[in-house]
Amino acid sequence: SHTENSPVDVHMGWNKTQWLRRHLRQAHIHYKVLISNLQTEIEKQIGYRSSRKRRSEFQYDYEVYHPLEEIRSWMFEMNRTHPHLVDLFSIGQSYEGRPLYVLQLGKRTRPFKKAVWIDCGVHAREWIGPAFCQWFVKEALNSYQHDSSMRRLMNQLNFYIMPVFNVDGYHYSWKTDRFWRKTRSKIPKYHCRGVDANRNWKVKWCDEGASLHPCDDTYCGPFPESEPEVKAVAKFLRKHRKRVKAYISIHAYAQMLLYPYSYKYATIPNFNCVESAAQNAVSALYSAYGVRYRYGPASTTLYVSSGSSIDWAYKNGIPYAFAFELRDTGYYGFLLPETLIHPTCTETMRAVKTIASGLLKKCTK
Repeated sequence: SHTENSPVDVHMGWNKTQWLRRHLRQAHIHYKVLISNLQTEIEKQIGYRSSRKRRSEFQYDYEVYHPLEEIRSWMFEMNRTHPHLVDLFSIGQSYEGRPLYVLQLGKRTRPFKKAVWIDCGVHAREWIGPAFCQWFVKEALNSYQHDSSMRRLMNQLNFYIMPVFNVDGYHYSWKTDRFWRKTRSKIPKYHCRGVDANRNWKVKWCDEGASLHPCDDTYCGPFPESEPEVKAVAKFLRKHRKRVKAYISIHAYAQMLLYPYSYKYATIPNFNCVESAAQNAVSALYSAYGVRYRYGPASTTLYVSSGSSIDWAYKNGIPYAFAFELRDTGYYGFLLPETLIHPTCTETMRAVKTIASGLLKKCTK
């Protein structure tokens, strides 16, 4: 699903590298080795190191990656220590029976507030996603007292934050395969497991940019919403569709801000409003460290894909539907070092706050 003349990242076993180098040279394809030993990079992050020792929850370390159990106890802790701003609930169960937790953030001012949905960790190996969702919650709660812009957002909006969408896959990426992407559901008759949770939505399902084969990374599943995780989120968003004005899904990596459509090249009806929101978000992000993001419709900016969550959200009446592809552009890829969590989350925070603030103004474009 790559466009011509665009770079491609590949991941090879060490015994195949000579063969690949030879073939690339014969075909006159320019290449460079980005990471020569992936295993050592992986081991840096699952932390056989003392600095990962659990400090008390109060000094939760937002600048390391956390396994699922730690994220779960962190959610309970946020709920316990901020009763006036946080409400923790489960919207269903994963394939393997884990609860699907969502944190609702916002001042309980009035019953019918506009809302923003943010999910992270749709794809298991994109660890910077859940790290960002946690960062967002920390920032929203810690800056509520002294930051007037954050206070305004929390008073006027509700935020639904789902730190780990694909809980089974995320757990598996810690325990077994760091590069796992899909859910962990089993398809009868096939030995391959898992469905791409971003190809399983009920919108142009399993058309272009998705695979019908269970062993593929972009497998769309046996039918739309076959994955309990997708079904639960779709049900929740349908139930709150009148209030949810923005849907934001956090992915990695590419440094892009994408909006519909993913499945076709057509222009969305409210393109001017959405594009200008994206442009403002990307310049806010740039203002932190000068990191440039590309923005545009997913189909033309990244690639065509059917059954994606942003297309589904948009078709279901959520006017602003965005997917972020966070750092980087392939040097570390999915193995973004923990030292980059802080800058990545800081700049992304600016972009997300900008999108949320935009909802409080009427778009006149």
